[in-house]
Amino acid sequence: MSITARLLRYFAFFWIVVLSLGTFAQYLNFKQDTVFLSFKQAAIETGWYMPAFYCHIFGSSIILLAGFFQFSKKVYSNRPLHRALGKLYVFGVLFFAAPGAYVMTLFINRGKGVFASFLIQNTLWVAFTLSAFLLVKNGKIDEHVKMMRRSYALAFAAVTLRFYIWLFTVLGNGVNFENNYLIIAFLSWVPNLLLVELIPPNPLKGER
Repeated sequence: MSITARLLRYFAFFWIVVLSLGTFAQYLNFKQDTVFLSFKQAAIETGWYMPAFYCHIFGSSIILLAGFFQFSKKVYSNRPLHRALGKLYVFGVLFFAAPGAYVMTLFINRGKGVFASFLIQNTLWVAFTLSAFLLVKNGKIDEHVKMMRRSYALAFAAVTLRFYIWLFTVLGNGVNFENNYLIIAFLSWVPNLLLVELIPPNPLKGER
């Protein structure tokens, strides 16, 4: 692995840990007085939003960490550990994070474009994750790896979304200016998917 790739990996892991631990620290007390939730009071009053919210944020935090370690040669070559983390990832996406995201998407109030972006992203996330699970069950390892990469690229959108929100806030006019949030919504996951298509096929295969 090149020095640049190693540094990018460390950088990604740093932000995953920060996001995951920050999420647990901020919301583990189940209080609803955070800045984000202050804009969702109408959604909260329906009784549907908060269960979905907690399923999504806690599920996503766990699967981000579990999925990241699957890129390690040591983890990939340890079949019991690789399978355990894989099952945790798939279960977390299909039964917690993605269903929660679908419900949260119904309460987005930033326009049809933003709604469409998150709906498409979440649907692809489910499709790629389920496909990856079915492919590995059928012994199609290379195809499984490709699908899991695509799935994780969409999971990693949780990191890139917050990065672009910060970037637009610090360097631009904030997320509420014109179509900035629409741009951020698509920018958080479309480049991720394009990037994983450039990665060579299953470089860890020889380590099994």
